[in-house]
Amino acid sequence: MGMQMRIGYHNHLLHHSASTAPAVSTSLRPFSSSSILFLFQKNLSGGSVIRTTKGRSSSSYRNYGIVASSNLGAPLWETWKPDKASSAPSLSDVLWPSAGAFAAMAILGRIDEMLTPKGVSMTIAPLGAVCAVLFATPTSPGARKYNMFMAQIGCAAIGVLAFSVLGPGWLARSFALAASIGFMTVTRSTHPPAASLPILFIDAAKLHHLNYWYAFFPGAAGCILLCLIQVMVLYLKDNFKF
Repeated sequence: MGMQMRIGYHNHLLHHSASTAPAVSTSLRPFSSSSILFLFQKNLSGGSVIRTTKGRSSSSYRNYGIVASSNLGAPLWETWKPDKASSAPSLSDVLWPSAGAFAAMAILGRIDEMLTPKGVSMTIAPLGAVCAVLFATPTSPGARKYNMFMAQIGCAAIGVLAFSVLGPGWLARSFALAASIGFMTVTRSTHPPAASLPILFIDAAKLHHLNYWYAFFPGAAGCILLCLIQVMVLYLKDNFKF
């Protein structure tokens, strides 16, 4: 009789608390000795498992519960949608990065005009991707200066090496790209725009005369200019909002 009463009370408390407990939470919460913690876990098959844990009171022991597991069960098409957590950008958040990109390409174009007699150019496609990373996502890992310069120099050198050993063609491009991704992974310097530098060198005959100087010019040299422009863009974004 006593066992039945305890089971009935426990089931009543379980259903009552489950109806009032928040559905989603991602924080770790300590609970007292008189609380019942409900753990909502979403398994891979799509079902839900509800577990209860009685709290314990101790000066040296605290219980924590996670009221929702990771989003491993989220539909695959969620990655095709905008980030719901991010708010709509303000006009200044759109204008200043765009203005920085315009200034960067204008300055690089002017430098190209001065370098034309020497047969070299500063404006290359990967620098456009660098502008997007530095100006639009300045807090991303790819915008870190270590990542940028380590990847720009290393991947460019890999492209020159692949061309020197394998010559032009699909094998050199494949090897150079694979080696570049491996290099960025090992050195923890992931910088997506740099992955295109080896392919650019292999396919662009006008860059072959640079040989291993290609590791520093125009990629790394252009990034120095873009870093200076980034400082101005971030200053304008922080101080002139509208």
